Amino acid sequence: MSYTITVENALTKVAAPNLPLAPAEWNSQYQDQFANVLRLYFNQLDKLLGQLTASTQAAVINVPYLAVQDTVSHTVTANTANAMTFNTVDYSNDCSLVSTSQFTVTYAGIYNLQFSTQFQNTDTQLQDVSIWLRKNGTDIPGSTGFVSVPNKHGGVDGHAIVGWNFYLSLAAGDYIQLYWSTTNAAITIQAYAAGTSPTRPATASNVATLTFVSSV
Repeated sequence: MSYTITVENALTKVAAPNLPLAPAEWNSQYQDQFANVLRLYFNQLDKLLGQLTASTQAAVINVPYLAVQDTVSHTVTANTANAMTFNTVDYSNDCSLVSTSQFTVTYAGIYNLQFSTQFQNTDTQLQDVSIWLRKNGTDIPGSTGFVSVPNKHGGVDGHAIVGWNFYLSLAAGDYIQLYWSTTNAAITIQAYAAGTSPTRPATASNVATLTFVSSV
């Protein structure tokens, strides 16, 4: 069993009880009522503390999260808006990847979206890339970032890995997308096979994580 920290399931849901006022003289019925109120309250605390302190094999705190990546390359037409897509869900809890690009949340809250994208430039000139966010299909004002991808040099394509993070206020059922455009079709989002000399792992074209931070 796990305890998921969300707006609907917060630690503050356990509240101190309203204790009954004592009569002027000792009364066994009052004493029993008083003890029962305290017993219920401490039972709630014991249950919560048990979930917080148990080993990972029994019960743990967890929060909503999503970790995704993409393992294929992407080419686009210059000066067009394109959703970044993902074909692999590495981890998820109360968040989901919908239609390969939509990071969808189950619970309302503040979320931290982080991403990194591997760009390649086959042109002999620097080329620019714009990256921005859409929430429920609408562009988020002020979210666009601009980067320049190095040009091809000495017969070697230019490369740049770009990434940053955003804090986002999301309602239950909202979804977020990463969008991008480029000034030249020579810019691609590129995946690479495992390398040699030295041996190194393959490169994902896109990687992103979405993590619950706090209630709104």
